[in-house]
Amino acid sequence: MSAVAVRAGAAETRPARTGFGLLILAVAGSLLAYTLQGLGLHGEVPRNLAIYGVVFTGASLGGWLVIRYAARSADPALYPVAVLLGGLGLAMLYRLMDERGRVDIAQNQAIWLLIGLACFALTLLVVRDIRQLDAFTYTIGLAGIVLLLLPIVPGLGYEINGARLWVNFGFLQFQPAEFGRVLIVIFLASYLSQRRELLAAGVGRFGLPRVKDLGPLLLAWGTSLAVLLLERDVGASLLLFGVFVVMVWVATGRSSYLVLGIVLFAIGAYIGWLALPHIQERVVIWFHALDPKNVNGIGYQLAQGWFAFASGGMVGTGLGLGSPTFIPYVGSDFILAAFGEELGMLGVAGILLLYLVLIGRGLRIGVERQDTFGKLLAVGLTTVIGLQVFTIAAGVLRLIPLTGVPLPLVSYGGTSRVATFVILALLVRSSAGAWYRVRKEP
Repeated sequence: MSAVAVRAGAAETRPARTGFGLLILAVAGSLLAYTLQGLGLHGEVPRNLAIYGVVFTGASLGGWLVIRYAARSADPALYPVAVLLGGLGLAMLYRLMDERGRVDIAQNQAIWLLIGLACFALTLLVVRDIRQLDAFTYTIGLAGIVLLLLPIVPGLGYEINGARLWVNFGFLQFQPAEFGRVLIVIFLASYLSQRRELLAAGVGRFGLPRVKDLGPLLLAWGTSLAVLLLERDVGASLLLFGVFVVMVWVATGRSSYLVLGIVLFAIGAYIGWLALPHIQERVVIWFHALDPKNVNGIGYQLAQGWFAFASGGMVGTGLGLGSPTFIPYVGSDFILAAFGEELGMLGVAGILLLYLVLIGRGLRIGVERQDTFGKLLAVGLTTVIGLQVFTIAAGVLRLIPLTGVPLPLVSYGGTSRVATFVILALLVRSSAGAWYRVRKEP
């Protein structure tokens, strides 16, 4: 065997060992958190710990084996970090629902985690080369728009807590916008990679985009406004337009698109504030949640979240030893506040650092890709995760108004878990390159 082959084999083994070691730590950390929640709540380990441990460990190792089979040279950190975040989320949901006598809800989320891992593996096996998706530009884009607007179809979509996000097929209820965003990112990566030179051509001293090139930006703005006004979904509208602006900025390298995007976002936010009363209420809560007249009224949820952070301090009360169930919808919108009470600000910082690892590795994949489509796809998918984490964390910490976006892999929400694992699978495939090339190497 030549020296080059030896070096190639050694280079491939190092990421595999690193990934496996990180996965073992992730599984151990997840099971430890689950055990500590049971000890904190009942003074004993959960009765189903053995079954839970076997299933969680087996499913996690199964995903890693698929990576070793179909994406040997993939980034070693993405999958273990995702497993750890998913395990911490399940542990906290178990703790929250057990105290309310609804363990079945936590079990339901565990099933969705298994479905997410299965979709992760299936995506890696089906998408052998990320550039395959570049051949279906408009088909994928049309499918993405259909999924985004599906909840407004009469008799199919329905409203929960003021937002029309869900569709009901009788045997299945889910949020189609979670998958619609993934398809829209794939469409944008393909579309922008084909037209980046035309869009990058600016006029004037500041390189402003030409009027005829503003069509895609205005179309994305109009679509996000439609989602906002018809579905009353602030989070989906923000993510859709934000991802588009970032991808156009990256594709063209012109900050003028970023400035125009911010201006259009401000105009759209003002229109939404005028048209939708519940957005006005969220702004009032943002400014006045801790006012005496609002603490037990419209600002109760946000105020309780702040009280949870204050109770946790720097190191927290300990898993299972806090009182986060005082917060309404704590498992979905305010699960970060539950971690803040029981793990303290240090624990919250640790969770945010895990997301920072995902975002940093995703952007690194985009930088290392040689093809424009792969670069834009990696950046777009990473931006989806980054914007979700920022909007929900900033909302809970009262930096911006609440948007109702789930915390990826951690919050209650089966559709969000599955969609995030699909995003991670695409990032893993992007980092590993084409499957057929890897299989032909000695």
